[in-house]
Amino acid sequence: MNSATPPLPSAPPVVAVVGPTAAGKSDLGVFLARELGGEVINADSMQLYRGMDIGTAKLTVEERQGVPHHLLDIWDVTVAASVAEYQRLARAEIDSLRAEGRFPVLVGGSGLYVRGAIDAMDFPGTDPAVRARLEAELAEHGTGPLHARLAHDDPEAARVILPSNGRRIVRALEVIEITGRPFTANLPGHESVYDTVQIGVDVARPELDARIADRVDRMWEEGLVDEVRELEAAGLREGRTASRALGYQQVLSALAGECTEDVARAETVRATKRFARRQDSWFRRDPRVHWLSGAEADRGELAGRAMALLERAVTA
Repeated sequence: MNSATPPLPSAPPVVAVVGPTAAGKSDLGVFLARELGGEVINADSMQLYRGMDIGTAKLTVEERQGVPHHLLDIWDVTVAASVAEYQRLARAEIDSLRAEGRFPVLVGGSGLYVRGAIDAMDFPGTDPAVRARLEAELAEHGTGPLHARLAHDDPEAARVILPSNGRRIVRALEVIEITGRPFTANLPGHESVYDTVQIGVDVARPELDARIADRVDRMWEEGLVDEVRELEAAGLREGRTASRALGYQQVLSALAGECTEDVARAETVRATKRFARRQDSWFRRDPRVHWLSGAEADRGELAGRAMALLERAVTA
């Protein structure tokens, strides 16, 4: 009789569903988790915030179809987001699920958060004096001059960081000053720390633009303005990260009398389309992403093609 202990099966790979906003990632993630016996880990930076539901298109409990979702609603809107903290939390969830033999299904369009979760990535420290000086400049002069400086010092970083995102601009300039290297030079190569299969949901730009416009219309109909008003009372304006979220920033401007609701709505559509292009560009640079069409005509087949891809990858 052979008394040797049989080898343990290898831990399941991480499945990452990525791509631009409104492409259909959330629904695909739920389907894959159900089929694989896995659980979803959120990789959308704004869905980490409690109460930011309508404007982030957060799935309802019913839409999650019984699939456990992790790292949703974990921060108050006054908390400044930290990729390093997200990395710690996401890896703890990934490790726990894999140890149980369950598939972690990472879903989201926040590229740096996805890479922080699955790639070999260390984050430079912070210098309080440098950070304070840059934040003082931001408060006095706004994002324009700082983004122009970033474009000069690190054009690639300026291309992927929105000119309105003061927090990320400050962080990039801080890293440049601390390390003496471009912010993007501190990003690692494409080296995963887990066995990972990345699925990109690909939607042609005209269709994606139409979906974004429809989504913003639905958000207004579902009560985004009231949601922002409630969050404003909870400190949203003081939140350095949450207050700049798409839709929320524009509604806050309308509530402050800086523009009409119609202007805020149109600006939300415009800014979201621009953001989706940046998301798409970010993920296109990663050669490990397997792109599958999420076009309306193909949506019924998307789930099946994604499962076929995963089966090939897992058995390879």
